[in-house]
Formats: sequence, structure tokens, C-alpha cells
Amino acid sequence: MKTLIHPTYLPNIATFAAIAQNDICWEVCDNFQKQTYRNRTYICTDRGKLMLNIPIEHVGKGKGRQKYKDVKIDYDENWQRQHWRTLETAYRTSPYFEYYEDDLAPLYHKKHQFLLDFNLKLIEVLSNCLLIEMPTLKTETFELEPEDINDMRSLADAKKKIDFNQPEYVQVFGDRHGFIKNSSIVDLLFNEGTSALGYLKNLNLKH
Repeated sequence: MKTLIHPTYLPNIATFAAIAQNDICWEVCDNFQKQTYRNRTYICTDRGKLMLNIPIEHVGKGKGRQKYKDVKIDYDENWQRQHWRTLETAYRTSPYFEYYEDDLAPLYHKKHQFLLDFNLKLIEVLSNCLLIEMPTLKTETFELEPEDINDMRSLADAKKKIDFNQPEYVQVFGDRHGFIKNSSIVDLLFNEGTSALGYLKNLNLKH
């Protein structure tokens, strides 16, 4: 059975475990919602858990809800430079940052117009790094309660706690803050490298 999820920004570990373990269909026909992982992610830094947020262009109130696929990225501030510098500062000393930085850095120098396109491109690059085949199937219409598919779209809800048992791995600043659960997939990738895929496949998502 196929699994339905949202493309999110530098997806968290639970979301990438779902990608690694299932036949994925991307939800691309929904309305954009605030306070979701569509344009935010959490990484582990010397200050603990830190959110990175992609600014978006907001439409006027009279235009109603905006489709996720129509949401444009706001480049009034150089958030790309800020995000990449933050990633460098947080993970420069991790075992595998230098191994993967040449794959990810170019994405922070190219301007994608639409948030959905940028997220999918990031997921494609991350999938290649993890040796996962990038899912290509996308929804053609929006269904609130889809049938004959495993609906895991709630993984994109930043307000909802995801219930799963996550084994600890060594994090760069773990000695300061303890183990930080379900951060961005880049935290696992930069710290575990080639072992990351096996880690994802062994996670038991109680969903």
C-alpha cells in the first residue's frame, strides 16, 4: 500500500524513515498551512534545538487560502545564506559534514521560486545521499480522507508530537544538551553518514 506524505523542508527523521520504509506518494494538492514543517525544520546546535524557517510571500486576505504548490519563497532577506551558515556552524565538526556539503551547498545558492519545488529538490538530493530512490508519484487531487492509502500527512504538523521510539546516536553537542529527538535528517546524515539508511529502516513508527 502506498503512503501519503507532505514534502517538507529538510524533513525530520520520522518523515525520512517513512520515505525509506514505504512506497511514497507526495501530497501536492493541499492548501498551505502555517505552523507546519512545510517551511521549517529543527537542527541541533551549540545552543540546543534551533528552528530554521523559510520566509514565504503572503497573499492578501481577500484571495482566500493558498495552494501549497503556489506558495512562493520570499527572498527579501538572504535567508539562504543564514541557513547554510547555521548548518556549517552546527555541523562543521561532525564526522560526515564535509562528505555531503558539496551535495547540499549548491541548493542554497540557487533561488527556487516555489517552496514545494525547493523542498522536493532538497529531498531528492538527500535521498541520493542516503542511497534511497527518490519517490516521483504525486497526488492529482486533494482528498480529505483518502481510501486505499496509508495517510501519514500528519507528519508535517509541527504542533503534533510523533510517538516513536528513537534510539540515540552521537550528536555534536550531545554532551551539552543531551540527545535531541527527531531533528532534521541532516543531523542524522552528518553524524552517522553511511549508517543513516540502516538506522531509518529500523525505526518503528507508531502511526
